[in-house]
Amino acid sequence: MKVEVKTLHGNDMTATDATEAVGATLRIAPGFVAIAVDEESGIQTTIEAHYEPDRGRYVITKLTNEAVAAEFLEDRLKYVATQAILQVAIPRCIALLLDDSPEARPTTVADLTSSEGRIIPVWMAQAVIKRGVKDERWEVIEILYGTAALAGLAPLKLIAQELEIPERTAAYWVQEARTAGWLAGLTSNLGRPSSDRPDAATPPSS
Repeated sequence: MKVEVKTLHGNDMTATDATEAVGATLRIAPGFVAIAVDEESGIQTTIEAHYEPDRGRYVITKLTNEAVAAEFLEDRLKYVATQAILQVAIPRCIALLLDDSPEARPTTVADLTSSEGRIIPVWMAQAVIKRGVKDERWEVIEILYGTAALAGLAPLKLIAQELEIPERTAAYWVQEARTAGWLAGLTSNLGRPSSDRPDAATPPSS
């Protein structure tokens, strides 16, 4: 499924359109329009969403389905794969600086990797799980947690999948990141196990 992401003014979404600060290092677009065409069904879905600080995520405010092919699957007009579209669109609305140099330019989370189905590249995931890597690890945790939370997905599940670690370890790292000052304004109760509670978190076994 091809997904186009536009600003609320109808321009192509770029890293410079992410103007609202979230967390320690992330900036996000205040809203977006995602246009997805399913060539198999001949259906086009358009989603408009706005960031709601009180909810800590993007909220869909407009949703339309329409046939764009002469022959289309009529039953598919009744169903919309909103989560799949958001999962592709939202990483294009989140930007960060990869270094502190004066020449640094913001890049979107979507630009970090070209691997289908991944948020961060494999080399980055492998680097941050090594011992002694703290700030870099917390930054990646914030990227993954923020991407999931903003899309209404389960952050711990996404972190565990991307870094190939147990969800218990993901929960512990999330709390460590918060303690270190990351993840400000980012919250989610989706897929939250008991080990993610402050009174239940323990360091992962080595």
